[in-house]
Amino acid sequence: MALQAGIVGLPNVGKSTLFNAVSNSAKAQASNYRFCTIEPNVGLVDVPDERLNKLAELVQPNRIVPTQIEIVDIAGLVRGASKGEGLGNKFLANIREVDAIIHVVRCFEDENVLRDEGAINPISDKEIIETELQLKDLDSVERKISKSEKQARIDPKIKAELDVLLRCKNHLDKGLNIRTLDLTPAEKEAFADLFLLSDKPVLYVANVDEPSMHTGNKFSDILIEAVKNENSQVIIMNNSIEAQISEMEDPDDKQMFMDEYHMKEPALNRLIRSAYQLLELYTYFTAGVQEVRAWTIHKGWKAPQAASVIHTDFEKGFIKAEVISYEDFIHYKSEAACRDAGRLRIEGKEYIVKDGDVMHFRFNV
Repeated sequence: MALQAGIVGLPNVGKSTLFNAVSNSAKAQASNYRFCTIEPNVGLVDVPDERLNKLAELVQPNRIVPTQIEIVDIAGLVRGASKGEGLGNKFLANIREVDAIIHVVRCFEDENVLRDEGAINPISDKEIIETELQLKDLDSVERKISKSEKQARIDPKIKAELDVLLRCKNHLDKGLNIRTLDLTPAEKEAFADLFLLSDKPVLYVANVDEPSMHTGNKFSDILIEAVKNENSQVIIMNNSIEAQISEMEDPDDKQMFMDEYHMKEPALNRLIRSAYQLLELYTYFTAGVQEVRAWTIHKGWKAPQAASVIHTDFEKGFIKAEVISYEDFIHYKSEAACRDAGRLRIEGKEYIVKDGDVMHFRFNV
């Protein structure tokens, strides 16, 4: 269940550079880590998680299998995309399919890198893309309103859906994103079939110059201030530096390069983790001699649902789960020691899985 995040941005903001960094990073991973390129513009890359490595150090498995995130390089966007300008139709079709948006915003000055819209303005760049998404959403909402109006007169359920759609239309008419409209999960069912673009969670990448990669600059400060009420995240990074790091095959060369720039880890790792967390996803682990593996679930899932990501039969025949907290596993250093210390719990169907749980499922075939 890989999270799919789409990279978007105006021309010359560093979008493709970031995607290349992601792709190279994936290709450079160790051989016992999975990687595949689904299409030329899609890469499947591991989610960095130090917990996985620490469990592997204790268990010494035959292989380590991380959870992953799918990164999609969405076709370029220009003003008027909602009307089909440029590659607008392809852009909007691709972005409709992703779970989250990684919005790259130019926060650097370089006279050799042109900007069609004039002087550097991160707010304007952000709003151009948002406006196109909102216009496309408005079109989708208005079409559904037209189809629902007659039925709403005789069907209370359709009437309730129509009320939500009208609220969405009013919100979009004001130039606001649907994700900022205070709707319950039940209310969002009214437009679930529309896959509204401005309802998707957004992670902003402030692509800054080298001197600003640790501190940010006036442009990234403006962006952070502009999105502070959006329930979004902002990652400050220099995409060119990340691309250079990702191209290095020798671990020692990579470490020397990062030391030179005073980096503890590639900013790309922070980006991937943040994108993963953006959808409130949790990780649980299975740990045995054959493999130590990370599994992705949604926050709030119960044990049978968590078991289903391994195999649907695990959910259907679920009996119970053996659970050890990550902290206990690290402290006692093995499953056997945790069992002897009374730190292995037996949980049933109502158990809500916690982030970091180490689990083993019992089930009927």
